Amino acid sequence: MEQIKVLLVEDDPEWIKAMTSFLHHEDDMLVVGSATNKEEAVRLARTLDFDVVLMDIQLGEGAMDGIYAAIDIHDIHPAKIIMLTSLRDERVITQAFTAGAVNYIEKSRFKDIPHAIRTAYHHPAAMDALLKEFARLKREEQLKPLTQAEREVFELIEAGYTQSQIEKMLFKAESTLKNQVNKILKKLGVKTSRQAVEKVRRKGLGPD
Repeated sequence: MEQIKVLLVEDDPEWIKAMTSFLHHEDDMLVVGSATNKEEAVRLARTLDFDVVLMDIQLGEGAMDGIYAAIDIHDIHPAKIIMLTSLRDERVITQAFTAGAVNYIEKSRFKDIPHAIRTAYHHPAAMDALLKEFARLKREEQLKPLTQAEREVFELIEAGYTQSQIEKMLFKAESTLKNQVNKILKKLGVKTSRQAVEKVRRKGLGPD
């Protein structure tokens, strides 16, 4: 039988132990690793082979590191991310899906987790389509304040071109381009081009 490989990210070692035991009673599931913080989770994402992540939104005292970990893992690995929490906050739910999660389950409903894992693994198409559209809308929302010319500059910065390269590509004077870049930074609420790209990549989530 094909097993679904699961990565657990949770700051409570006892919960990891209990959930590992719970999931190993399912013949088609195998917990391949666990992490107790964002940094460890991202490190494991670069080395482990896994299909689904069970991610606690609150890693640490009231921190929302699970959201930021999900964003980074999503960039590294194509696994499906299921957010777990004890919170019932619509804003938090929205942030979970913005970060790329395919589902959101309250910890009190832990008996639903195996079904959620199977659904995420075997039937991802519908949610994937919704998440892509959601990501597109979040990107458009962030770039909406930019003029067409500013957006053209931003997208070249995002693609990794230097300012001198952009000047040549767009036939702009150095002063004109600097002025446009400064306007972009101001509208996005950041101080550097790197921060601008990172903020849009994170769909506006997380510290600048």
